[in-house]
Amino acid sequence: MKKMLLSIALALVAPFAWGQVSQTTTTTTTTEANGTITEYTPGSAIVLRETSGPVRYRFGKTVTYVTRSGRVLDETTVREKIRVGVPVRVHYVGTAPDMTVDRVILDED
Repeated sequence: MKKMLLSIALALVAPFAWGQVSQTTTTTTTTEANGTITEYTPGSAIVLRETSGPVRYRFGKTVTYVTRSGRVLDETTVREKIRVGVPVRVHYVGTAPDMTVDRVILDED
């Protein structure tokens, strides 16, 4: 009797023991790059002259513009300060050619 109960219990539990569990982990790395702006299209893309040559970054849905000290720039200041020839640092995700910028740091306070 005990063997029969044990066999039934194992028969009920066995499908769960061999079931597969799947887990997916996604890692997003934010990277920084420094350079001088050579092309700038607001809301679209920015090209920086870096030590390795010109690199194109596209803008994400939201981009924050800040100073080196972390002060967020308003729209008027962005239009005045972000232009060709200005040194900046960008935070981006992805790898070439799909590097998406989420933060532009103006190299001044």
